[in-house]
Amino acid sequence: MYSEKVMDHFEHPRNVGEIENASGVGTVGNAKCGDIMRMYLDIDDKGVIRDCKFKTFGCGAAVATSSMATELVKGKTVQEALQVTNKAVMEALDGLPPVKVHCSLLAEEAIHAALWDYAQKHGIKIEGLEKPKSDIHEGEEDEEEEY
Repeated sequence: MYSEKVMDHFEHPRNVGEIENASGVGTVGNAKCGDIMRMYLDIDDKGVIRDCKFKTFGCGAAVATSSMATELVKGKTVQEALQVTNKAVMEALDGLPPVKVHCSLLAEEAIHAALWDYAQKHGIKIEGLEKPKSDIHEGEEDEEEEY
């Protein structure tokens, strides 16, 4: 069962679209479920996120977490945006079913991927930011499923 906030962000997502000439763009996916999330950031000279937009291909929870993530980083500094975790996204949405927690991880990774792109474009290092994974399951052992 989804919370009212999850349903609201799914049915009326905020900040959908692209930002032309974005300061940073990050794309992440989850090969296991097929969700793909792209986050666009417009960052001013003081390192403040003026605008944030997203495009997501995925389930309702993926759309809702993308929408909430954009709301959470708008107006924040790069360093503050880096602190937005999947847990913060889930809490802001009043929770997610256990099988949908990976959607909030995608949202966190999309923010990090866009920040990484911004840092690369500007030749800067963002303290605490590591190179993001393009697939949130990257590095995990492949688990063979038996049928």
